[in-house]
Amino acid sequence: MSSGGPKPPAGALRFDLPEIDAFTRPYWDAAAEDRLLIRRCADCGRAHHYPREFCPYCWSEDVAWEEASGAATLYTWSVVHRNDLPPFGARVPYTAAVVDLVEGPRMMTELIEVPASGPRVGMRLRVAFRAAEGEAPAVPVFRPLPGQPSLLA
Repeated sequence: MSSGGPKPPAGALRFDLPEIDAFTRPYWDAAAEDRLLIRRCADCGRAHHYPREFCPYCWSEDVAWEEASGAATLYTWSVVHRNDLPPFGARVPYTAAVVDLVEGPRMMTELIEVPASGPRVGMRLRVAFRAAEGEAPAVPVFRPLPGQPSLLA
């Protein structure tokens, strides 16, 4: 996945580390256990991601954590060939993606293990978790399910 590009110097400011607080701690703790959490509103029933303390649809504060299945489909993607922000430059090229979780929310992520035929809209995906570097939390990424038709099928 990585091109072996330059590594950021030790102690360099990183742009990929989330600020974990009391509210988001359950999300990151679950990710460390290879589980993806989303939030669901008890009033309107809709799920959402990224985690917020209120429902972005009806503004209710009656929302709770829910474990997602990890199944998704590819909505769109872009292959990133240049990124000057550490540590992304060392990871290029990578595939930035937006996926539709089966529970409803759309999520920004990274697509890994892209087949030689390339990604395609509607491709079925499964969540995976990028191992933490140092004290960084594990992050959800997605990989295609095996046995899908190629772009030429």
